[in-house]
Amino acid sequence: MDESSESAAGSVGPEDMARPTPIPELTDAGLVVSISRYHQEALAEAYRRHAGAVYGLARRLLMKDALAEEVVQEVFLRLWDQPEKFDPGRGSLRSYLLAQCHGRSVDLLRSETSRRRREDNDLRRTAAADYDVEHEVWDLTVADRMKDALQTLPVAERKAIELAYYGGHTYREVAEMLSEPEGTVKSRIRSGLRRLRTTLADAGLIELSVTGEAP
Repeated sequence: MDESSESAAGSVGPEDMARPTPIPELTDAGLVVSISRYHQEALAEAYRRHAGAVYGLARRLLMKDALAEEVVQEVFLRLWDQPEKFDPGRGSLRSYLLAQCHGRSVDLLRSETSRRRREDNDLRRTAAADYDVEHEVWDLTVADRMKDALQTLPVAERKAIELAYYGGHTYREVAEMLSEPEGTVKSRIRSGLRRLRTTLADAGLIELSVTGEAP
């Protein structure tokens, strides 16, 4: 090797060798490769680039911030757990994430609809079997007497009944609105309706059976 060649070779240092591309400069496909190697900063960069779009779609579909945030978390957790599911040959990373978001949002909508239907059915069955005062109340010709009866209830019971029967909310929604456990809300509604039976019976508007229950 001549002197010039030795000089040229000597000028090549480690800093001139290929270096890993910084995470912010990676393409989306490169990010997914890094995610597959368990680089959390790559996932954070993917989140920074695309979480806003994913949240926007989830929010439009679900109409609830909490559910939309839940979907965003699940979509990016799935990307972390199964990065190999993304195929750059079939589209962009954003399109892939939005497709995942749409699928999960639809699942949640179906689940929420099914849950609401079950709760509505449960509410009707419970009302018929345990405290059927609702139908009696609506059959009353003087609504003011019912309002007066409601005012005699403890505040917690009255609020729960008003939200469930007059507001049309499910047990779960009432519990969320009152920041109370669902079981507590159900118990308060039952207790309140039993008190209403007694109040309305004392006013001569309904009759109680021997056991103290409305017929």
